[in-house]
Amino acid sequence: MITGKSLVALVASLILIGCHKAQPPVADTLRVVPVRVETIELKPHVATENVVGTVRPKLQSAIEAKVSGQIDKMLVVPGQEVKAGDILVQLSVRELQAKLDEALASQKQAETDLQRYSTLIQQRVVSQQDFDAVQTRARIARAAVIEAQTNLEYATITAPFSGVITRKLADFGDLAAPGKPLLELEETKSLRLEADVPEAIIGRMRIGAKFTVRIEAQPNEMEGVVSEIAPAGDPNSRTFVVKLDLPQSDELRAGQFGRVAIPVGETEVLRAPASAVIRRGEMELVFVVANKHAQLRLVKTGKEIGDEIELVSGVDPGERVVVEGNQHLVDDQPVNISSGVRN
Repeated sequence: MITGKSLVALVASLILIGCHKAQPPVADTLRVVPVRVETIELKPHVATENVVGTVRPKLQSAIEAKVSGQIDKMLVVPGQEVKAGDILVQLSVRELQAKLDEALASQKQAETDLQRYSTLIQQRVVSQQDFDAVQTRARIARAAVIEAQTNLEYATITAPFSGVITRKLADFGDLAAPGKPLLELEETKSLRLEADVPEAIIGRMRIGAKFTVRIEAQPNEMEGVVSEIAPAGDPNSRTFVVKLDLPQSDELRAGQFGRVAIPVGETEVLRAPASAVIRRGEMELVFVVANKHAQLRLVKTGKEIGDEIELVSGVDPGERVVVEGNQHLVDDQPVNISSGVRN
């Protein structure tokens, strides 16, 4: 009686024989081929759910002026690296300097009056009330000078931290004012992945927990450490924003697309080395060794896990599959199991 598995193998064999007409159809005339095999078993596998995210800088700032004034100098351009304290923009200081000069003159007059009234109060020529008023005016004058000096310093806009200028929103001659961004600055050395995690699995996230992150533009996986979890979710998408710190890398760029793998359970899957699977068009095939002959099987594969691949159907645990020397095999070809085969 022909079983379902035997029928599948027979059909696959006929297809391959048609593709390799040079191979003799009779098994007894086929030469013995050395192969390397591996016994496949069920192996534990952590099931994960991939959540997409975007790489963003940990530090980013919109640079604004603290005082109003015309831009005299724009000293940076987008893409330029700057260090903390570097001058980015210089505003016109004429009006601010004039206010400082006025405050200094008022302070000088107030200090002179205070010295004169200090002498008069000792001579009991003026009242204590008059002396207190002069003393208050002197204090106000000193505060006005400090304010004018501070505003003059604000005319020189510097970088709050080291990073890269990403956008320029104003230029020479423009009017700068509080609340009007002039530049955007990002710190590029410290990046993180921001992902919207569904509420069904947010309970698996903890501050300090480590997860596997894959950035599409990067060849290798990296480790992300959870640094922030939003305390409240988005009521529309039912997701929570989670931020994972990424290791420093010269290849990482803000705005890149990535995925974080969140474990959701553990299962057992049948896995084999990826080299055991042969692809012929849309078919996926393996050779199983039984009675020193290679038997062709149609299989269905699942996820790739490292250098192994999940076998969803077509083979059973405990069977031996050919992992080397399988590229030119045909169904029922005699084989010699070897430990040093190379295709």
